[in-house]
Amino acid sequence: MNQHHPHSDRTGLGAAFGAYLIWGFLPLYLILVKSVPAFEFVGWRIIWTLPLCLLIVAFRKQGPEVRSALANPKVLGLLALSSALIAINWVVYVWAIQSGQVFAASLGYYINPLVNVLLGTLLLGEKLTRRQWIAVGLAALGVSLLLGGALTTLWISLTLALSFGTYGLIRKQVPVGSVPGLTIESMLLLVPATAVAWYYAQTPAGSAFTQSLGLGLAIMLGGALTAFPLLLFAIAARRLPYSTLGFIQFLAPSIVFVLGLTVFHKPLHPAELACFACIWAAAAIFVWDLVARSRTPAAS
Repeated sequence: MNQHHPHSDRTGLGAAFGAYLIWGFLPLYLILVKSVPAFEFVGWRIIWTLPLCLLIVAFRKQGPEVRSALANPKVLGLLALSSALIAINWVVYVWAIQSGQVFAASLGYYINPLVNVLLGTLLLGEKLTRRQWIAVGLAALGVSLLLGGALTTLWISLTLALSFGTYGLIRKQVPVGSVPGLTIESMLLLVPATAVAWYYAQTPAGSAFTQSLGLGLAIMLGGALTAFPLLLFAIAARRLPYSTLGFIQFLAPSIVFVLGLTVFHKPLHPAELACFACIWAAAAIFVWDLVARSRTPAAS
């Protein structure tokens, strides 16, 4: 079992808050690159994430772990699948923010922890507590409310939640660390990412990366904003109890929700408000269950 020393917990909390604050405020960064088509931006994001990941891997001396994974066909196949899922997640998220669907993006990441619980039950044989079933039921009710009033954006929330939930499920099965895994995923996506960047360079508008120095630097920043939060998350996951991390996980979509109201000035429709109310109630029950179980000694 992990031993949680005060210094370790403080470091873990700082890392967790750092990761989720970056992810929460990411829509503000996406405003800087709003003129870049979502597909092209994600292509450049992958291209600039790889060198940074390689530097982090070299600094942390994780080269042998990367080489071992690359030599294992089963691991490589699973990482190829996870890389496709994270690419879909990135494209949909960037497109949603650029299109003004901020609440739909926020809702997707509120649903995500509950999707993780459900996937663990259906595919890993994990058992749900009564409170967790209630939380999943409330989340399902919230999503069903969108069928009547916000059907056109429901696919965004579900795609984000399911793609990232399935991504996490696959990565849970792969014996590769967070940053080495992202490094290999970036390697696998490099060819299609380069092809996308080349395609946009041939269009009349040309490559967004070369349009101006400011925009080019903003696009390069996407690599850092991909790798650093993931590294912070990896540190937090090793140093914090799961219940604590589960609670902090709701910080990012909450920030995105507030940004939608205050910065993007998006109206909250009745169906969306009712859905969020169900999801917030489900999230509260979910966190309550995590905290309650963390305080109960496990049976021997």
